[in-house]
Order: sequence, then structure tokens, then C-alpha cells
Amino acid sequence: MRSPLQAQIVEWLVAPGDAVRAGDLLVILEAMKMEHEVRAPAAGRVRERLFEAGESVDDQALLLVLETLPAQADAPGESSGATPTGMAHMSPAAAAATSAAASHSPASPRPARADLQRVQDRHALTLDAARPEAVAKRHALGLRTARENIADLCDEGSFIEYGALAVAAQRSRRSAEDLQQNTPADGMVTGIGTVNGTFFPPAQASTVVMAYDATVLAGTQGMRNHQKTDRLLGVALKNRLPVVLFAEGGGGRPGDTDMPIVAGLHVATFASFARLNGQVPVVGVVAGRCFAGNAALLGCCDVIIATRDSNIGMGGPAMVEGGGLGVFRPEDIGPSAIQHGNGVIDVLVDDEAQAVDAARRYLSYFQGAFRDFVAPDPLALRDVVPENRLRVYDSRAALRGLVDEGSLLELRTGFGAGIHTALGRIEGRPVGLLANNPLHLGGAIDADGADKAARFMQLCNAHGLPLVSLVDTPGFMVGPAIEERAQVRHVSRMFIAAAHLRVPFFSVVLRKGYGLGAMAMTAGGFHATEATVAWPSGEFGAMGLEGAVRLGYRKELAAQPEGPARQALYDELVARQYEAGQAMNMAATLEIDAVIDPAETRAWLARGLAAARVAPADGSLAVDTW
Repeated sequence: MRSPLQAQIVEWLVAPGDAVRAGDLLVILEAMKMEHEVRAPAAGRVRERLFEAGESVDDQALLLVLETLPAQADAPGESSGATPTGMAHMSPAAAAATSAAASHSPASPRPARADLQRVQDRHALTLDAARPEAVAKRHALGLRTARENIADLCDEGSFIEYGALAVAAQRSRRSAEDLQQNTPADGMVTGIGTVNGTFFPPAQASTVVMAYDATVLAGTQGMRNHQKTDRLLGVALKNRLPVVLFAEGGGGRPGDTDMPIVAGLHVATFASFARLNGQVPVVGVVAGRCFAGNAALLGCCDVIIATRDSNIGMGGPAMVEGGGLGVFRPEDIGPSAIQHGNGVIDVLVDDEAQAVDAARRYLSYFQGAFRDFVAPDPLALRDVVPENRLRVYDSRAALRGLVDEGSLLELRTGFGAGIHTALGRIEGRPVGLLANNPLHLGGAIDADGADKAARFMQLCNAHGLPLVSLVDTPGFMVGPAIEERAQVRHVSRMFIAAAHLRVPFFSVVLRKGYGLGAMAMTAGGFHATEATVAWPSGEFGAMGLEGAVRLGYRKELAAQPEGPARQALYDELVARQYEAGQAMNMAATLEIDAVIDPAETRAWLARGLAAARVAPADGSLAVDTW
């Protein structure tokens, strides 16, 4: 046996005459302050040692002579269960190691090494099982822990945690034991897992997940968890991974004293989080209270999913009172009913289980297409629009009739009632859908509806989802009251958003397609889309028929005496306008592309989606927070 390198002999573990087995440790060498083992290549008996412990040897120097035995033979003097002769010549530590190795079979794993055991014990302090009282209080409120939500969201066994051993930056005022036991992970669990891995490969399912832990310092933002956040945000941006943020917590934490800072306004977390906008899908989930800095991050998310018992605000009770603005309970600030109605909350659910399910479902639309789907009954679409052109209806029935069964996810249902926005799938392919709502202002587009539609177009455009628009609008809402709400600016957002689209846009006119409002619902104009088609119930005009008659035939109407004669002329003129603006006449002049059977709409869109292409992102895409 020769030395594998220039070294010094530290210890011999065998002596001449000792029997050894293949793999037994023979001698320990030291070089550059590191120890190297030399082991027996086969079973045999030691005949001679050529150096003593403490001597130096050159590379490839002869260390000992080993008489090897055939592979099938036992070493001399050994039988099953016998102790190797050489053990008598081993050091106590080496003999113990050899004995331990012999006593453990593969079916009986060795006890953890001391260094590994220390790591395992330290990690155990970060888990819910180490804090039963805190977990019990959480459950008593009807809420789950941060780790329970992550375990529910991620595929089983897929979550890899970053920064688990961090504690609050309060070593100057608290003991290490106190911090480890009471500030695990510095109040924030961060890592990477897969979501919807049953349906998508790891490259599409991998997701960055970050959860503030409300059982640790009220889920506040400490210096260490800011560092953890920044680390994961960098990973997400570099690898284009979606992000899910469980945002419950009270904002900045003034008690971190280990950092020699005054205000902490230099932290990069908020800028880093905002840089994800338009680059990757970002989902915010809230149960309980979410105030101040936590709410600022939440507001940067593409979509906010919140429970009915949640409160969201830019300042909690202490901040409000400190500003001299009054004394309020936490539940008085930004309750879900208010935040859903004003558009802050996109998806309102009953509890955290539903919130996690909604987050999982939302992410799926940006992960890819489903191979399996169930198509709705296409004939049902023929009955969506009433034959009476003045009768209202629920246009969500058209949305449900177009998409795969069970795939419709409506967003911002409490806000902008004039336009429905939803995600869905057509033959497995994810799409974004807009639809005018005739139940609200007859389908006229007001400021809130326009804001909702414009932001939704940006969302789908940023993440590559084709858009389908169902049109039934008399146009933009008009009048002194609506102009007080900056209607001009708000509705024009739809034109601006559409002008920057890189995704295919398809429009289907269900009934009314009038004026600028109809143009806004068709990406800025009927020929700005990949295709604009109409159902047989479609009717068109530069403005609403009734208004067009009153404006265009004012003199003729005024010439008739007020009463039945004038009304008869008015009705006749409206009928002429309606006849002229019917869908088939629009198709004949090529202002729209086709008039189709409602039952063929889904198949027609599927073929168009298959042919259309999404243009590459140019890196400048963004989604407004509003």
C-alpha cells in the first residue's frame, strides 16, 4: 500500500499480523492540516509496516505490505461474527468506529452524528410542534399557521425552506435561547415549492412562497425577514418564478436593535417586490390583519385573495391614533366588505383553506394548458340573449357557456359592476375574459368599469394570456354626474391599455355595439382585434339608436305635434336605425368579420386561439396597482 500524497503519518490502526477486510481503515495521514484515510482495497493480512506514527512520507512512498486473499475467502483467523484480530491494535476511537459500523445493518440506520443532531434540534425549534401554545391560540381564532398554509399550497414534500435559522435582530436585549424559542425564522417562512405539480412539470410548477408568521411578533417586518424576503425576490426574478405572499402582519418592527440604524428606510424589499410587477405572476393572500408595510407589499400584487374576516389598511390602530386621527379597533380599519367593494380585494373567500385553493387555481392559468377538459353544452348559448332587445340578462351565463366546465374564476366581483373580468379555459387553454354587464347601467361603461377592464387587459398582456371580449354596451356612460368622477380620463385607459397589447384579442358582440364604448371593448376598434364577430342579436351604431334619432332627426320630430304623431315618427325612425344596424348589414360592409350561430362561438374561438400568436415580451410590461 502506497501513500496517495506527501504527508505525515498521524495514526496506524493496524499492526503486522492483523487480519483486515476490504474497506477497513489502515492508516491516517495529514497534509495541509487535513486528514486523509487509507483503506484496505481487499481482505487480507498485514505483513509489514514501513513507517511509524509521526514520520513524514513522500507521495507514493511504500507504507505497508498487505497479503490479500481471494474475494470469496474470509480473512485468516476470522469467522462469521468474529472480531477482527487487528481490533486489538486499534486506537479506542477507531475500534469504537469499527464496532459501531459492524453493529448497524442497512436496515438499521446509524444514530445521527453529533453535528447533524445539533442542526436537527435547532431546526425543530422553528416548527409548529415546538410552539403548541402559540399554535393553539391561532387555531382558537379559526386561523391556520404560516406553515400550515404553505403545506396546503405546495405539493407534498416539495417545499425547500430558505433562512429557517434566522431570529429577530434583538441579540443585544434578549438571550439566544429566548430568540430561538420565540422568534423562529424571524417571523417569516420563505422558500420554493411546486404548486399544481400534478398537472405541470417542475419548471412550470415551481413557485416562491413567503409567509409572514402572525404568531411571531405579530407578523411584523424585521431586519432579518427583510433580508430573507430580498433573497427570495432575487431568486424569483432571476428564474422567472411566480410568487405567493401570505401578507398577514402589522408592518415595520421597531424592536430590532442589533442594527445601528435610525429609520431603516434604506431597505430594498419594497423596490425589489415592485420589480416583479409584469415579470412574474404575484399573488397576495390575507387572513386576519394586514397593516402598514405588509399592506404595501400586498398592494403590489397582481391579485389579492382575502378572507371575510380580514382587515387591510396602510396603518393599524397605533399608527392611526399616533397621527391624532382617533382611536379605532383593528376590525374597524379596512374591513373586507369595504376593500372588496372598492376593488382592493380581487377574490373574497370564507377562510384560509378557500384562499389557498383560490391561489392554487389562479396560478394554474399562468402555468399552462390542461390536456383534459369538459366542454359545456354549446346550444345553451342560443338562449343567453333575450329576443326582446330591451330585456336585460346576466352576461355571465355567456362566460360560463364559453369556457371549460368549472374553469371560470371571476376577479374583482365587488367592484366595477359594469364589466365582468374573469380567467377561464377554452379547450384547456387559459384565456382572460371581459363582458359588459347589461344589469348595470344597461351595459354602459363607467369610470370603475373602465379601470377594472384596463387593468385586467394589462394583467393578461403581461403574462401572455389571450383576451376574449363579450360586447353588449350602449357606449360610455355620459352626464354631469359621471363627469365629476373624471370619466374622460378613466374610460380612455381602455384605449391606452389595448394599444400596448401583445396578446391576441377576440371580440364577440352579443347585442349592443355602439359608439366609443364598443370600440373600447374591441381593443380600440372593430379591426384592431384578431377577429370581431357578432351573434344574430347584434345591433350597431355610431351611438345609441334612441340618441341618434333624437339628435339626427330633431327638426323632423319637432315638426310633428307633441303626442301620438311625434311618438309614431320617433318609433318608425328608431326601427329604421335598428334595421340598418343589424349584424348582417355590418358584416356585409365588412365592418365586422362574421355573424355566427351562438352555439358555434366556443369552437370558433378555439380555432382562432390556435392560429393566433403571443408576441415576445419586451421587458417593459407592467400592471397598474389599480
